[in-house]
Amino acid sequence: MTAATWTATPGRRVPTLRLLRLLPLVATVLLPAAPLPAASGDTGTVAWADIASAVLVVWCTAEVLRRGSRPLTPAAAVVFGLPVVGFAVATLTAADPQGAVPGFVRYLQVFVLVPVAVVLLLRDARDFRVVAGWLVLLALAQGAIGTYQYATGTGASYMGEDIRAVGTFGPTDVMGMATVVSYGLLAALALALRTPPDAPVWLKPCAAAAAAALVVPLALSFSRGSWIATSLAAVAVTALTGLRRAVRVLAAVAALGVVLVGGLGIGSEMISERVGSITRVTHAPDRSVGDRYAMWAAAAGMWREEPAAGVGLKGFPAHRDGHASIGLSSGSDTAGAGRAFEKQPLLSPHNMYLLVLGEQGLIGLTAFAGSLAALLVLGVRRLVRAGGAGGAERAVDCGLVAVGLMLWQTVDFLYADIGGPSTVLTGVVIGLTAWWALGRKVA
Repeated sequence: MTAATWTATPGRRVPTLRLLRLLPLVATVLLPAAPLPAASGDTGTVAWADIASAVLVVWCTAEVLRRGSRPLTPAAAVVFGLPVVGFAVATLTAADPQGAVPGFVRYLQVFVLVPVAVVLLLRDARDFRVVAGWLVLLALAQGAIGTYQYATGTGASYMGEDIRAVGTFGPTDVMGMATVVSYGLLAALALALRTPPDAPVWLKPCAAAAAAALVVPLALSFSRGSWIATSLAAVAVTALTGLRRAVRVLAAVAALGVVLVGGLGIGSEMISERVGSITRVTHAPDRSVGDRYAMWAAAAGMWREEPAAGVGLKGFPAHRDGHASIGLSSGSDTAGAGRAFEKQPLLSPHNMYLLVLGEQGLIGLTAFAGSLAALLVLGVRRLVRAGGAGGAERAVDCGLVAVGLMLWQTVDFLYADIGGPSTVLTGVVIGLTAWWALGRKVA
């Protein structure tokens, strides 16, 4: 699959002007994978992806002013305005409002500014497909690096061996590659299931091959949350294209898993152990599971202390020890993939909804979760109305991509939260979903 997508005439490349106009958005998609310096593990580090997203917002603002069009529909203004209320309340009511300001800026960047910029910059389905194509390319590149890391023992440390596939994100952001690969897998799967009618003949088999290939690095990421989210999103996307097709695709995926893990033995023992640890909570859970549940309990304790507005943005680390059990470890051990051993402090509960509940209270969680739920519900409704199994709208492939990515994000937030360079991609995914869910009929 190429980064440049197709126009109405099969075989023609996207015009240069289109690529130039979308360049800041493409850069925002690609730069999260840019390796950070070894000494940049501090939470205050500004990644290249953050700079790219700032340029994207400025670029989009200039585009809107130049075009002189109405920026957002009323529905979009409400969907993106609601979370701002929660962010602002949690900042103003925090014990240290000045310390909460960086959190306010971060949340505004990821959940409002970048998504709105994506919505306003995309003019049609072809623009959407350009971004989806780059997501797939990024996933393939990172997946190839991650698979090489596993095969050569140069990945992040996992169970005493440097075999965990992390791509260029390094051991301090082990979810980075898993997130990128999941996005690319779902985008490729959607394009394979519902290929646009004017697409070149090679797109469908290439998209299917890309989705199948990305299963390997996803498995080797040993990311339980990504496995669960990707499985659920893939099943949902496939089901939306018809029950008969869903059965065939799921059978093919099951056969692929048997061949890779059972036949070739790719990480079979460790993958089996990792899968088993998902449900092993009360009986001998591994340390990561125990720490996660301890931090979930701490976030819930913060909410009980400040039920309306929470303890304030960026307040979880300061209030963690006062609400966590004594079983919580001092940090997470990281090593490998070119970096020396270091202990990363546990600064979040690894559950986005509980993090928002603890830091922003019921006000923030209602606004935040309501915004995400609205995008997902409106996106699914439009997809169903467009005819997921045979409708006439030409951009149904975009709807499948958007719904798949958004469903993945909402499920993954049960096991992860924002943090690291890959966080900017969350804003891009929300923007793609909003473009589909809140936009006019596209072709």
